[in-house]
Amino acid sequence: MAKLIMWNLLSLDGSYDSDQPWELSWHLKVWGDELQEFSLTQLRTAGMLLFGRKTYEGMAAYWASETGEIADFMNSLPKAVVSRTLSKVDWAGTRILSGDLREEIEGIKASSEGDIYVFGSGELCQSLMALKLFDEYRIGIAPVIEGSGRRLFANEGIDELLHLEEMIQHSTGCVILRYSATGV
Repeated sequence: MAKLIMWNLLSLDGSYDSDQPWELSWHLKVWGDELQEFSLTQLRTAGMLLFGRKTYEGMAAYWASETGEIADFMNSLPKAVVSRTLSKVDWAGTRILSGDLREEIEGIKASSEGDIYVFGSGELCQSLMALKLFDEYRIGIAPVIEGSGRRLFANEGIDELLHLEEMIQHSTGCVILRYSATGV
């Protein structure tokens, strides 16, 4: 059975996004060879990418015309977008999930040959956390205080004990924390 893995880059104060959608200039402060290699390592084990609608639209707009090793993975991997408003998708290999979220994700986990990664997609992540569907959390902490923006762990009713599996420090000051969900 595949694992459902969250990958999010957060500011030190917990923002995954700025007040303005896709204003992610602070991400560039930690992007470099180490984070690029980490991204490629994740993509090499991916069986599917899962997005919320807003992140899907931004990712599709960016990656569909990009080239290079990361773009090759992003464009060739199977993808799914969770949406009740989209009726069609244009990014190669993408399907729409509009049914019961738990049933859809459990079905994908049971049938996928590689891990399923949720990149960004803060609102979807909050829904998946509330349902305790994540098997693993990978959080990159950027040494930036955003001061505003949307917080990933802001929703009430989400409580889960996690177990630290690994901590990786990059020369840019980014720290990647990898946690497994304990099921508690």
